[in-house]
Amino acid sequence: MTNDLLELRKFVAPEFIFGSGARFLVGRYAKNFGARKVLVVTDSNVLDLGLVDPIFDVLKNEAIEYEIYKNVKSNPTAIQVKEGSKRYIEEKCNLIVAMGGGSPMDCAKAIGIVSSNHKEVYEFEGVDKVSLPSPPLICIPTTAGSAADLSQFAIITDDQRKLKMAIISKTVVPDVALIDPETTLTMDEFLTICTGFDVLSHAIEAYVSNASSPITDLHALEAIHLVASNLIPTSKDLKNIDLRGKILLSCSYAGLAFSNASLGLIHAMAHSLGGFLDLPHGECNAILLDHVMEFNFESEIRKYRQIGKALGLKMEELNDEEAKETLIGGIRDLKTQANINHSLKDVGVKLEDIPELASKAMNDACIITNPRRPTQSDVEEIFINAL
Repeated sequence: MTNDLLELRKFVAPEFIFGSGARFLVGRYAKNFGARKVLVVTDSNVLDLGLVDPIFDVLKNEAIEYEIYKNVKSNPTAIQVKEGSKRYIEEKCNLIVAMGGGSPMDCAKAIGIVSSNHKEVYEFEGVDKVSLPSPPLICIPTTAGSAADLSQFAIITDDQRKLKMAIISKTVVPDVALIDPETTLTMDEFLTICTGFDVLSHAIEAYVSNASSPITDLHALEAIHLVASNLIPTSKDLKNIDLRGKILLSCSYAGLAFSNASLGLIHAMAHSLGGFLDLPHGECNAILLDHVMEFNFESEIRKYRQIGKALGLKMEELNDEEAKETLIGGIRDLKTQANINHSLKDVGVKLEDIPELASKAMNDACIITNPRRPTQSDVEEIFINAL
């Protein structure tokens, strides 16, 4: 039998700069990539907050022209990708800068591959379906949750099927990520909490994934520890740059973990749920997190015990059933502290919706690496438990 340490595993990551002021390096990197004209992909909220203004100034100082695509909504759609790629081609751009949360960054990734491959975004759904890489892409996150700036994932909503498509490919890994805690200071309490639970879900799923490795485990456990220790204090002290830095670092660690170990049933179900009701992704994860962990626990008992320790829970001298109760209780306590302990019924899910939601989750690429292979009836039961 092969030693787990010696099992073949791939690890990909972009070049990234982490720290205060990282965003101001965008001009230098754009120039290094030979940028003539940049498509800046963002959203109206980020523009209105003035977060992109310094980026425009830096590009002007480097004499680099730019065009803005701002029609990105929360949960970006295939239509927005098509609009953005059309703008990129018509304006003869040769580089993309994405600034915002996961939505603008995912949209920018999809714009890049649609522009270079001249195909519809639907054709890239799944794993390794992209032939030609994106044009050079620089990502500047303004939230601490998605880690789209580091990952080989792009999540795009298909309005017609009412689901989120997962595009997983090395070709959507950004060329450079400029990760600056100062850009996250405008996040409100609810967004801070939702994105924090996205980080926690990323890290937990990466750690128990059947494609995990010692390298991803290292990042995942540190992400769990950092976000669990700092999420509630950050939500109560929104302008604290030191706390913001710790949460953004936890996001980056989780991103490096899940980009390479992939995810699991929480995300498969959250993609189905978010696409169906256009809900915030982090909120979907938070609602489902403890229910899926309860389902998965028996398949990775040792690792779930380690997750409990990373959360700061006392797991020693507990039998497996006690460890499970302690872990699930710890997650539910954190949700209560975050005031995000509502149910699927509270966000509009009806009992009759569940078979369709479960069916879509079963077809999501993230389910492949879940540590326990569920049936459709298993997924339906988890949705029902979360009602």
